[in-house]
Amino acid sequence: MSVAFIDCSAEVSAIRQPDSDRLVWLAADIDPGDYRVTLADAALSEIEQLAVFLGDNPLPLLQRKLDEFELSACRTLMAQMKSILDDGVGFAVLDRLPMDDYPIDTLLEVYWVLGQCIGRPVAQKWNGQMIYDVSDTGADYAYGTRGSHTSVELNFHTDNAFARMVPDYVGLLCRQPARTGGVSRFCSLYSVHQRMQEQYPDELARLYQPVLFDRQKEHRDGAEPVCLAPYFSWRNGRMFARANASLIRKGYEVAGEPMDAALVDALNAIDEVCASEDLWYEAPLERGQIQYLNNHEVGHYRSAFEDYDEPERKRHLYRLWHRSAGSTSYDGQYP
Repeated sequence: MSVAFIDCSAEVSAIRQPDSDRLVWLAADIDPGDYRVTLADAALSEIEQLAVFLGDNPLPLLQRKLDEFELSACRTLMAQMKSILDDGVGFAVLDRLPMDDYPIDTLLEVYWVLGQCIGRPVAQKWNGQMIYDVSDTGADYAYGTRGSHTSVELNFHTDNAFARMVPDYVGLLCRQPARTGGVSRFCSLYSVHQRMQEQYPDELARLYQPVLFDRQKEHRDGAEPVCLAPYFSWRNGRMFARANASLIRKGYEVAGEPMDAALVDALNAIDEVCASEDLWYEAPLERGQIQYLNNHEVGHYRSAFEDYDEPERKRHLYRLWHRSAGSTSYDGQYP
């Protein structure tokens, strides 16, 4: 291959199935109680006290550390959320922050502190941006533009599938939902994998071999524009999926390399499987809710949307990424 690439091909592993069927679910298996966590009175009181303290004792944004605060009820609540991510359906929704009672910067600080109960926050862009604004900038979805800055439909994927180090968890705080659309859907990638093995075993085998991902120009000038890694692999008995068929197709375009016929068939097969409505569960994200998902084991989707005309009412979410491995920089590298 003539183009430079990040080589993550060491992730290749043997095809296997999960040790527990609890991770293999269909939409009909899901009840709101499986993923929705109510902000109980004790935790809400702690958040209100925290918000007042933050307002009275200002610091630059994102300087607060979880260990500065006791927050016993909130820690219990977030531990419940993390248990759902690791050992439940893989996505959870906290319902909800009091968005109308405090300035948005104060609520972002609360979100930042609570998020540290899920894991260590890491940069979401090469420039070090830690909280990422998910909103329609009016840009076309093209090379170098992330889909999160458009209003287009985003098919089932995992975040940052092209990364040297993929985030473990993704969080979203909803400031404003769209006027119409922008609906979140989730699917168990274990269920997708199982259906691929049943219906398309040869195509599944190809997705265990390295493929090229477009890095969406999220790197320094002159760095490798694509990443070579498998779509499916396993770590410590758990799935490690880099799920994004669109960025694989784009990766070969960027590299100037043709996709092999087996890969073309494999991507078409997984697109077909992920379009099966019985696999995905719909959970619209509402104002003040915080949504978290396991970014290795759950695929997520966003429908196209239409915004309000007023700028202050346009769809606006705040995203966090959490990762235990590597440094907190975007690529996770150390000197």
